[in-house]
Amino acid sequence: MAKLAEQSANFGFLKAHPLLLWYGAGAEALVYVDAQASMFKTRAFGDVLARELVRLTDIRPQGTSFHHQVRALGATGVLVPHLYAAFERLRDVGDRAVHDHLGELRSALELLRTCFELGVWYHRALTGDRSPIGFVPPSPPPRQVPQPVVAGLHAELRRYREALAETKLLLAGKRSLAAAKADAAAEAERAVRDADARRESTIDLVATLEAQAEEARREWGSRTPVRVSAANREEFIARARRAAREPLNELRTRAEIDRQLAAAGWVVQDENRLNLFAGPGIALREVTLSTGRADYLLYVDRRLVGVVEAKREGTAPRGAQAQLDRYRRGLTPEQRMTAWRRDAPLPFGYVATGTGTAFVNGLDPFPRTREVFAFHRPETLARWMREADDNRNLPTLRARLRRMPALDGAGLRPAQVDAIRGLERSLAEDRPRSLIQMATGAGKTFTAVTASYRLFRHARANRILFLVDRNNLGRQTLREYAGYQTPDDGRTFTELYTVDRLSGAGMLDSSMVVISTIQRLYAALRGRELPDVDVDDQAYDSYELDEPAEVGYRPELPPEAFDLIVVDECHRSIYGRWRAVLEYFDAFVVGLTATPVKQTLGFFQQNLVSEYTYEQAVADGVNVDFDVYRIRTRITESGERIEAGTVVPLRDRRTRAERYQELEDDFAYDGGQVGRSVISRGQLRLVLETFRDRLFTEIFPGRSKVPKTLIFARDDNHAEEIVQMVRDVFARGDDFAQKITYASRREGNNPDDLIQAFRNSPELRVAVTVDMIATGTDVRPLECVFFLRPVRSATCFEQLKGRGARTIDPAEFQAVTEDALVKERFVIVDAVGVTEAELDEAVPLQRHSERQLSLRDLLGKAGRLSATPDEVATLASRLSRLDQQLSTQEKAELDELAGQPMTEIVRGMVDAVAPEQLNPARRAGPEAVPGLMATALRPLAAKPRLRQRLLELRPPPVGGSAPAPRGGELERMGE
Repeated sequence: MAKLAEQSANFGFLKAHPLLLWYGAGAEALVYVDAQASMFKTRAFGDVLARELVRLTDIRPQGTSFHHQVRALGATGVLVPHLYAAFERLRDVGDRAVHDHLGELRSALELLRTCFELGVWYHRALTGDRSPIGFVPPSPPPRQVPQPVVAGLHAELRRYREALAETKLLLAGKRSLAAAKADAAAEAERAVRDADARRESTIDLVATLEAQAEEARREWGSRTPVRVSAANREEFIARARRAAREPLNELRTRAEIDRQLAAAGWVVQDENRLNLFAGPGIALREVTLSTGRADYLLYVDRRLVGVVEAKREGTAPRGAQAQLDRYRRGLTPEQRMTAWRRDAPLPFGYVATGTGTAFVNGLDPFPRTREVFAFHRPETLARWMREADDNRNLPTLRARLRRMPALDGAGLRPAQVDAIRGLERSLAEDRPRSLIQMATGAGKTFTAVTASYRLFRHARANRILFLVDRNNLGRQTLREYAGYQTPDDGRTFTELYTVDRLSGAGMLDSSMVVISTIQRLYAALRGRELPDVDVDDQAYDSYELDEPAEVGYRPELPPEAFDLIVVDECHRSIYGRWRAVLEYFDAFVVGLTATPVKQTLGFFQQNLVSEYTYEQAVADGVNVDFDVYRIRTRITESGERIEAGTVVPLRDRRTRAERYQELEDDFAYDGGQVGRSVISRGQLRLVLETFRDRLFTEIFPGRSKVPKTLIFARDDNHAEEIVQMVRDVFARGDDFAQKITYASRREGNNPDDLIQAFRNSPELRVAVTVDMIATGTDVRPLECVFFLRPVRSATCFEQLKGRGARTIDPAEFQAVTEDALVKERFVIVDAVGVTEAELDEAVPLQRHSERQLSLRDLLGKAGRLSATPDEVATLASRLSRLDQQLSTQEKAELDELAGQPMTEIVRGMVDAVAPEQLNPARRAGPEAVPGLMATALRPLAAKPRLRQRLLELRPPPVGGSAPAPRGGELERMGE
């Protein structure tokens, strides 16, 4: 293997990883000899690398396939979008249709280059090596590749060689740019010739190492899993994301730094064209100092304040710190005449490589280099200079954070005092991320508002971003800020500081606190138009992304826009696909959660500044404890069968119109389908009547008024059915029970008004929701949390359960529930077994992207009854999305072809892949899962015309204007 590493032109750097070396070098040697064999070696390379990455990060994929490994790596943030796509190209090898020799060779070369790129990235992630490594394209051997094919490959090979020459370009010591380029091209040609000369011996060596590779495969496959701490996983993910940025040569590095400076508002000039009046910020290239030649000097308002050291990739930005310090201190006497502070070093220093930027502020009490997304704007440096002039003893935010006055704990709970003190201690130590764990109902938001006030009042913070879990919680957070009375003079927070929600107008200059969801913030960073802040759009509350988020520089929302970011409910799995949004900002990040998971602790670098558990909160009287009241019915436990010939009502989920139909076959359903594809009114009535009948004897004995009850339904239709049944069972009117969902606004009801009435109105006793009141919403008089839907995530269950944990003042409690004395507990009414289930972390429904499996492929698998559970889940997701894009007439046409509503078919597929059905089927034996999938797919499999019509009705790609294709090969739809 050591000899193979010497022989291989493109994979020798992987000598510490024998399997990757063998597969990569083998694909390289065979690319022209046997293109198919070469391509399958590249797929094996990708498979081995994906599994190795899963092992290194101790991730738990949903399955064992190559696809599952890659998807798990993408979901946890290891893979940025272009790396995710590279793995997908390798995974797709077996599905490629290549019909000619030239096309086959092109594919083999492309995949070989893909392997090389992934291998280099992996090597850099492990070692930190950033030196340029160029791909050496193998030349077609004339005896084995016909001349017309060689001619066809000419453009690709020329492009690869030009790219190789770019990696070898060195300007230092060259007499001219042209000479440097000529030397780089000559060196690239030598590398290609040397690789071609070793090709035959490399082919032989790969063949002789087959047995050794097989042994390496066995050893590799038999390794025991390793346990990886959250901190080590987070460290590797950070290295992997840095390594994903492709190094630049010296010429491209300078051009990219020029571009980045200009994007941040700097006017870039040469010394012979100097004009300090051209703008507020001037970046002057190539300036001679007393200690050497600086790459850029920075002027703000015609005063010299900083220096930029440009480094070719391969030099870590932080490694140039000593040279940067020499430049900051090396001004000539003439240059000192224009310096902001003539008797001190230049305060601001940057080291930039074009793909990474490090910054140091010499005004900080303990200057520490930190990585930033982009150069700060001239206006930002000007503000920092004014702040330093105002107070030379405390010139920067970090200096002021070290001198915060002691916290007066009056009006705060002990846990809130601990959290604020822990946070301020962490900020004073310049720790970039801090995590506060505080039980639901213990006052996380009030804690954050108090901390915000202290940062503005005593540290002169400029702006704070508060990220809420859902848009409707933004209104609640705004109320918290508006109602906060400051401890100094009694004025409210919003009388002193402007608090706004991020709207379509963007971030206002006057805003001191900006409230948003991470989804709306991401849309703003992508330049998209935002919906009105008062519109609860479920699309802007969803955490699902097909690919990891990717952001670019936005001058209207620069990285330094915020000094502090508060992430509420930070247990959410946002750090994988969404982490680029948080990492864009040069700000401290503070997480708030009642239920941290391993991923959360890793992201916050194990910096748990305070911890206050639910049990502690109950013991302190901050929260109330709970009891469980379990209701079981035969149908929810065992399901039911309806005999053929029975006339049953069928309901349109969209219009809720009913029609009656006689069943042609027996219809069996299990408990997991109740509330989804089947509404058993008898079963629902039985559960609610049981609740009614036992309410004042067993659940709340001695009481006479229905306690405030929050019911969690499966979906909006289920919620509507429950509301009607509650009113019927309790013989009460509309004011007694209301549905509060995203659809409420479309139906003429304001969800905010309904939530407010649920808090304060003595009449509204029962609210039915799906997920709008799932986290963060305070309804303190709530005494019953009623589950009519299953919950699969332990973290989600804790959040839903926490809705009932809040305490309330007895007088306020009795104002809405007059027969209650004090809230001493709440009750979980469990009608679906959620309190007895083994809870998992949630997984997205769509598990294959459009590029991985097209709708045509999925429908084909449905027709052949060969779809796996992941493919069934993906098809359900794809059909659900398609349904949102069709007209009313098209939907009606599909329903008629299907003989039932398409939504019912999709729901059946979703139920089949749900853990409560899928896990028992897996335990039952090898035939059970295919049988379960076949049952779910039968409505599609038995209707070929329906499958064809679905393809015909498929809309064009997003943003396209072409009509939907009718038959034939369909264009791919945009992700």
